[in-house]
Amino acid sequence: MDGLEQIPEASASGMTISLVTPIRAAIRIRRKIRNLKKSHLQLDLSGKKSADSPKSSLLRRQLSIGGRSKSNFDSPKHFSFDTPTLEQVQWGNLRRKKKRKKSRPVLYPGNSKKYLPIEHKSKAKRCLILFIGIVCFQILNAIENLDDNVLKYELDGLEKTMQREVFGQKIAIDKIMDLLKDYLATHWHNKPLVISMNGPSGVGKSHMGRILAKHFRSVADSDDFVLQYYAMHNCPNDSEIATCQMDLSNKISDMVTRAEMEEKIPIFIFDEMELMPSPLLDMLHGYFQLNQSNEYLNAIYILISNIGGNEVTKYYLQNVSSNVLNVPKELHSIIQSSLRQHHSLWDVAEIVPFILLEKSHIANCFLDELLREGFYPDNNNIENLAGQLKYYTIRDKQYSITGCKQVVAKVNNLHPYT
Repeated sequence: MDGLEQIPEASASGMTISLVTPIRAAIRIRRKIRNLKKSHLQLDLSGKKSADSPKSSLLRRQLSIGGRSKSNFDSPKHFSFDTPTLEQVQWGNLRRKKKRKKSRPVLYPGNSKKYLPIEHKSKAKRCLILFIGIVCFQILNAIENLDDNVLKYELDGLEKTMQREVFGQKIAIDKIMDLLKDYLATHWHNKPLVISMNGPSGVGKSHMGRILAKHFRSVADSDDFVLQYYAMHNCPNDSEIATCQMDLSNKISDMVTRAEMEEKIPIFIFDEMELMPSPLLDMLHGYFQLNQSNEYLNAIYILISNIGGNEVTKYYLQNVSSNVLNVPKELHSIIQSSLRQHHSLWDVAEIVPFILLEKSHIANCFLDELLREGFYPDNNNIENLAGQLKYYTIRDKQYSITGCKQVVAKVNNLHPYT
C-alpha cells in the first residue's frame, strides 16, 4: 500500500518537473537572446566585428534542437524584446546624414608621372595631303604647258623685232606684248582678242601690223592662219560691198575652221579701218561677240586706224611738258569716245595709243631706211634729211607732224637717175 501510494506522488513530482523545466529553459533562452542582441548592438555602435562566442554557438545549437532558427528570433516580426533608446536613434540618424553628405573624393595626382593625351592620327589627314600634292602637281604642269604654248609662238623674238624696228613706241609695244602673251598662253578662250592701234599718221601703226603678219607667218610655216586686209585695196568700190562682205566672211570662217583643227590661233590684221564701209564693220562686229562657236572665240583681230589721231596730237602737245604724264590711261578715254562715234565694234577692243615721234626717232627711221637701200649711214646726211621734215616745237623738243611717213620718199630721191 505504501509502495502503491508513493507511486502517484512520484508521478506528480515528475509532472511538475516536466512542466517547470521548459519554462526555465525558455526564460534562459530569452535572457541569452537579450544579452546577444545587446552585444550585437554594442558591436554595431563601435564599428568593430568580432567572432561569435562559444555561448552564442551553444545558443544556436539549442535553438536548432528546440525547432526554432536564429533568424526567427532575430526577426522583428516575431520578437521585439528591446526597444532602441533615444541615444541609439540619434546616433543612427547622425550616421545616415553623414552617409548622405559624403561625396565622391577628388583624387589629385601625387608624385606620379603626368602624360599628355595621346593624339590619334587620322587617315583623312593623309588623304588631304595627297589631294594637295595632286593639285600642286597639276598647277605646275599647267604652268609648264602655258610656257610651252607661249614658246611655240616665239613672242620673245617678236618683242625684240618690234623694239628694233618700231621707234618711239615703247609703251605701245609693252601693252601689245602683254596682251599677246596672256591670250596665247592657252588655246581655249571665252572671247576673241581685239587690239585697236590708234594714233596720228606715220607713227608706226601700219609698220607694226606688217611685223606681226610676218612673224606669225614664219612661226606657223604657212600663210593659212594670217590675213592682212586693206580696206582700200580689197574693197575699193562701194558697189561691191556685198561681194566684199561675202568674201571676207568666207575667208574668216575658213581660217578659223582650219586653225581649230590644227589647234592654232589665226590672226586677222585690218588696216585703214577708218575707210572700211559700215556693212563690213557690222559683219566684223558679229565675230567679236561671245555667243558663238568655240573656233570663232580662238582668234586675234588687229584693227589699225587713224581715228582719234587728232585728239592724241592735241592732248600730247598740251601735256607733254607735264611731269605726271600718263599716256596709256588718259589717252584711252579720249580715243574711246572718238571710236564709239565711228562704230560700236570698238567697245570690246583693247585700245593701244601710238604717240608722236620726236626728231631723234625720225633720225632712226632715216638710218634704218638708208641701210635697207644700201646707202652709207652718214650722220650729217641723216641730220640733213631729218631737218627737211616739219615739226611741232614744244620748249626744247621737236615732234614730227607727219612722223616717218615721208622717210621712204626722201631716201628714194637719193638714188641717181639712170
